[in-house]
Amino acid sequence: MRSSTSAGVRVGLAPRLMLAQVLVLGASVITAGLVAAFVGPPLFHHHMLQAGHGPNTPELAHIEEAYRAASFVSLGVALVIALVCAAAVTWYVTRRLQAPLGALSRAAREVSRGHLGARVGEFGSGAEFEELGRAFNLMATQLEQTEDTRRRLLSDLAHELRTPIATLTIYCEGLRDGVTTWDDDTERVMTQQTQRLARLAADLDDVSRAEEGRLALERSPTSVRDLLWSAGQARREAFAREGIEFIGEVEECPDVDVDVDPRRMGQVLDNLLANALRHTHHGGSVRLSAQVVADAVEISVSDTGDGIPAEQLPHVFERFYRGDTARDRDRGGSGLGLTISRAIADAHQGSLVASSPGPGKGSTFTLSLPVFTRLPH
Repeated sequence: MRSSTSAGVRVGLAPRLMLAQVLVLGASVITAGLVAAFVGPPLFHHHMLQAGHGPNTPELAHIEEAYRAASFVSLGVALVIALVCAAAVTWYVTRRLQAPLGALSRAAREVSRGHLGARVGEFGSGAEFEELGRAFNLMATQLEQTEDTRRRLLSDLAHELRTPIATLTIYCEGLRDGVTTWDDDTERVMTQQTQRLARLAADLDDVSRAEEGRLALERSPTSVRDLLWSAGQARREAFAREGIEFIGEVEECPDVDVDVDPRRMGQVLDNLLANALRHTHHGGSVRLSAQVVADAVEISVSDTGDGIPAEQLPHVFERFYRGDTARDRDRGGSGLGLTISRAIADAHQGSLVASSPGPGKGSTFTLSLPVFTRLPH
């Protein structure tokens, strides 16, 4: 690893580490020399007088001179040995540090070039470097997953746009060339495809706002019974047209309130009921119910429809995800309904989970929201 000084000269880790040790050793030797020069001789002279030597005898002066010379020679030898040890320690420590830092640097360069599969292995250089390596690998994994999601999103979005755009293009060309006339069927198709594009754009905006925490919520204490009743009434006729029994357990619902945005929460329940409608066949049933569990209300939408394979359960809330049992793409919505619903639930400090016994055995989506507790006056 190298860093730039203020003068623009790139200095490596080893020279800087060696310089730091030399400065510390130099400061230590200078301190010891000053102590030996100014503190040692008076103490030595005092002890020699106590030992019986005369204050002005020639041998006393010679002994004191020998003491000073020995002190400075010892300090000089100690300095040389310390510098040799410092160089050895610098070489060892630098080698231990440069290997993991070099590996991290190379992996970071690979990631910066778009090779998101780059990872670092075990360093064996201490717990701190192992933790740094794990953090880097986690970051690289998350970046790789984000990039995969982005690519899949763009691919799915292009696929979603292709059908309505192609349909609109064909009809526009037909109208221009006189092959098609503007009649009720043409108006219906053009309106449906335009609405499909508008719905896709609105759903994309909603999911991006929700996941980025920019979703505006107008929260107020709202009765759970009112939420269930409104959601059931909005979809009851659609279930009847498909020959599906709808069971809305409004009267059995606990009489509690939740602090939510009623419009957004109605959007969540409508998405869940629409999803159940798409995956339940004629003669099946869909049940909307609620119960209080601890300090939360669990609102469930259960159906007797296609069910969800175990391997697909972790993916049902991903953007544009559709299971193999989706009947067709036109009836499948934008593919963002469940993604938006979970994001809205998260924005309300709640949760949305899916469960299913398996294919052909139906599925249950459970929305959990904190119970609103009114403070006493």
